[in-house]
Amino acid sequence: MQAINQTQFHFSGQTAYYKGKVRDVYTINNQHLVMIVTDRISAFDVVLPEAIPYKGQVLNQIAAHFLEATSDIVPNWVVSVPDPSVTIGKMCEPFKVEMVIRGYLAGHAWREYSAGKRQVCGVSLPEGLKENDKLPEPIITPTTKASVGHDEDISKEDILAKGIVSAEDYEQLEKYTQALFARGTEIAAQRGLILVDTKYEFGKADGTIYLIDEIHTPDSSRYFYSDGYQERQQNNEPQKQLSKEFVRKWLIENGFQGKDGQTVPEMTPEIVNSISERYIELFEQITGKPFVKSDNKEVLKRVENAVKHALERL
Repeated sequence: MQAINQTQFHFSGQTAYYKGKVRDVYTINNQHLVMIVTDRISAFDVVLPEAIPYKGQVLNQIAAHFLEATSDIVPNWVVSVPDPSVTIGKMCEPFKVEMVIRGYLAGHAWREYSAGKRQVCGVSLPEGLKENDKLPEPIITPTTKASVGHDEDISKEDILAKGIVSAEDYEQLEKYTQALFARGTEIAAQRGLILVDTKYEFGKADGTIYLIDEIHTPDSSRYFYSDGYQERQQNNEPQKQLSKEFVRKWLIENGFQGKDGQTVPEMTPEIVNSISERYIELFEQITGKPFVKSDNKEVLKRVENAVKHALERL
């Protein structure tokens, strides 16, 4: 199985190239972006040494599925999906915040809460909550969008005070975030899942706000299985979940949290394969569709040809 670890293409009209943690992004004529979702995987802001076959396809196709399913709520950046691992879209000026929304006390929010904090990003939380409890209502806990290193928690008040986003735009981002989370929650429930928390990124082009990047994928979201959720909470048992958290837990158990001096544990073929299978499981669970593995024999040539043909049609 070939995996897409990195790309180094040169497309007609290419004006810029950016390599993110898991995406390679090509700018075309300063108007469109070609986003190649590679099979790289990151955790604790570190790109792990082994790529995960089909991971990029899973993320790209889940994102395409949900962007289409929410296009009545907010316009999105997508122009076409010419390959299972590629999306071509409108170039937008991204807002320098990620809109994180949480319906349950899990992950980072739980780590903050269990450390004694009762405010996350300026939002107050009640006493007496347990890990994975449902919150009284979904809360928005934004983060700054760091180009390098860790994203940082930030409050709405600080975003407005520092002029990172205008008050008018931020109000619209909040409305879109709440509506998208409500739709995602509804779709997840139909599939026997709980959408626990997620993040959305937005950009602006020609005065219009667009939803950009991926949404409701296992890299940007956390899902619990709804069957047995209440019972597990009552018994103080861990929730059965579909998210990237299982990768983080495996790393923590093997002594890695991205801190100085720590080494990523060996990613054996068995570990790589198990991660790949978990990503495919989430695709099938959340979309209700069977996952069709793309032909990975000459994966880079496949991607390059698909993009070239799509750009000719722009």
